[in-house]
Amino acid sequence: GEGGGGAEEGAVGADGPPSLIALGLKLASLSLILCISLAGNVLFVLLILRDRHLHRAPYYLLLDLCLADGLRSLACFPAVLLSVRRGAGAAGGAPPPGTLGCKLLAFLAVLFCFHAAFLLLGVGVTRYLAIAHHRFYAKRLTGWPCAAVVCVAWVLALAMAFPPVLDVGTYRFVREEAQCTFEHRHVGANDTLGFMLMLAAVVGATHLVYLRLLFFIHDRRKMKPAQLVPAVSQNWTFHGPGATGQAAANWTAGFGRGPTPPTLVGIRPAGPGPGGQARRLLVLEEFKTEKRLCKMFYMITLLFLLLWGPYIVACYLRVFIKAGAVPQGYLTTSVWLTFAQAGVNPILCFIFNKELRVCFRAHFPCGQSPQTTQGTLLCDLKSIGI
Repeated sequence: GEGGGGAEEGAVGADGPPSLIALGLKLASLSLILCISLAGNVLFVLLILRDRHLHRAPYYLLLDLCLADGLRSLACFPAVLLSVRRGAGAAGGAPPPGTLGCKLLAFLAVLFCFHAAFLLLGVGVTRYLAIAHHRFYAKRLTGWPCAAVVCVAWVLALAMAFPPVLDVGTYRFVREEAQCTFEHRHVGANDTLGFMLMLAAVVGATHLVYLRLLFFIHDRRKMKPAQLVPAVSQNWTFHGPGATGQAAANWTAGFGRGPTPPTLVGIRPAGPGPGGQARRLLVLEEFKTEKRLCKMFYMITLLFLLLWGPYIVACYLRVFIKAGAVPQGYLTTSVWLTFAQAGVNPILCFIFNKELRVCFRAHFPCGQSPQTTQGTLLCDLKSIGI
């Protein structure tokens, strides 16, 4: 053990400048990720809380996601920074003091990871309901159902993150990753495979939901509009291809012949007047808004897969082959990509959601005084679907 440590120190000393450059890149990149994550997530949380027009189902879920990412950055990233700085070696960092503290940091890291995965699955299901069953979604998915989705995501994440605290799959400091997390060893010597399979299954199921939604939208685009054939009537009998039950109702009401009968109770006339046209346009605008929200949340889900995918592959390699099968450079890059995932969601929301951009400019004008009133008005109009 001492010989191996001396060899490692000799290697580090021989490659002094590259290791110092790598150390600087690690510290600078993680510090930047920490600042962007805290600033972006806190800003979006304040925006959603302040603007009452954003108090809707998708933004409640986005609020929880931003809160979790901000807490993950605040709780876990400073410890990684200290570990890298204290270690100052090419292989990773130095462990934090105390076994209990390391377990707590690992528990929080795994908790936030699984929470994001389960919440994105719930968001995907709500997005499918918003497009495929819009009436049910608009009536049922209000504040309390959203709170239930958030609570279920946290409970499932807690169920996945808590067993390793009791040494079911070990939480330890992994020097190669410079963080406290799962110790991924060979499948015969450790039991972290089940946790990795669960994470992969949840991410895969989320993408299947969006794939099903894509097929639904594609099938509806190919549908032909209904051809309504008018019924024929000379004495209020209404016969022909377009006949409905109106004739029986007319005869029951005593309108065999005579003036125009009154409208049946419970049936609202859907004439081509301005009110019906405005309602159709409102429904169409709501549908477009839901599609834009689907695009935003799917980009968040896709980026979660892209940023966590390399690390998941590295974990599977260590589980099924051996720990040395993963190059240190690849492992460090994949770990830092998982850190970056905590800061990219506000950027994606700002890029793919025009409503959030307009509301952001309205609440944080940054010297754009002539557009402040207009931005607030547009935010109000978009919030009601106009």
